[in-house]
Amino acid sequence: MQFVQTTRDALLKPLSTVAGIVERRNTMPILANVLLRKEGNNVSFLATDLEVQITTHADFGVGDESESTTVAARKLMDILRALPEDEISLSLTSGKLSIQSGKSRFALQTLSANDYPTVSQPEQFDVSFSLAQKTLKQLFNQVHFSMAQQDIRYYLNGLLFVFEPGFVRAVATDGHRLAHSATAAEGITQKHDVIVPRKTVLEMQRLLGETDDPVQIDVSSGQIRFRFNDVELISKLVEGKFPDYTRVIPTTYTRHFMVDRERLQGSMQRAAILTTDKLKGVRFQLGDNVLKVSSSNAEQEEAQEEIDVDYSHEPLDVGFNVSYLLDVLANMKSDMVRWSVQPDANASALITSPDDEHFKYVVMPMRI
Repeated sequence: MQFVQTTRDALLKPLSTVAGIVERRNTMPILANVLLRKEGNNVSFLATDLEVQITTHADFGVGDESESTTVAARKLMDILRALPEDEISLSLTSGKLSIQSGKSRFALQTLSANDYPTVSQPEQFDVSFSLAQKTLKQLFNQVHFSMAQQDIRYYLNGLLFVFEPGFVRAVATDGHRLAHSATAAEGITQKHDVIVPRKTVLEMQRLLGETDDPVQIDVSSGQIRFRFNDVELISKLVEGKFPDYTRVIPTTYTRHFMVDRERLQGSMQRAAILTTDKLKGVRFQLGDNVLKVSSSNAEQEEAQEEIDVDYSHEPLDVGFNVSYLLDVLANMKSDMVRWSVQPDANASALITSPDDEHFKYVVMPMRI
């Protein structure tokens, strides 16, 4: 029975939308598949790893019949990408999905749609509101790099989403640095916070566009749902107690200086060349209206750069992991960066943006 008739790119678009969460290695073979459901000319595409589920739709089904099946997502994607841009038809025959384009023919094994596990949704959500896609994407972009990766403190392997009347906050930390950002939001009546898994955040960054189109966000005690354009992403939440970010962000620092973001970024990129792979340490020496950035390695090679800054306090000599600083500078959009320090070389540094009062980045020093 013919399933789909469309162009290669039209079929690749919904397939690539959902296939990003499909794991290459699964304990359940069917999780390597994508679920295809056809009802008349509407075809839905669904993929899940049991933690995250993405669904989207397209209007290129053939015939009035309803049909569903599952097929290996990666194989289908690879075949479509390797084919020339042309008409493609998918049909179901004897338990296999046939792919036909011009004189090319492929047959892929399928597994029953009835055996495909889908994430159940709650009947009622605790928080519901909407944000523009570009606003939510910017919120994620400003903090995502501070999420931990495979930390034994599992609650750090994600992003803290705080909902409060008038505001949405995003906070991420790996224990060595912390990023905070916030944006105005309407429709939130009471304070609520959840931890969104790292994979969900990265997937949302991939899917969101730089548009004013709305994203509907619904939150329950164990789940968050994002709906935008023709995409629905449902994710389980991380259980656990996130650290109190308000205690980490300094509020009493009195020593500040402004520095050109691109100038500082370039200096640190060059200094990073001569750091060791394990240490990644750069030395900051603040003096009278000058910032010296330097690095060295086991081969006794050295790099040193000087940047003019408006700093008239006592000298400060402190070390930082250069990767942590390059991460934040790469994701900031402002031309200038505001840097706040304490006279103690063991105290954290606070990096903020003069263009965004809600963005704050705290980074701990390191011994060099």
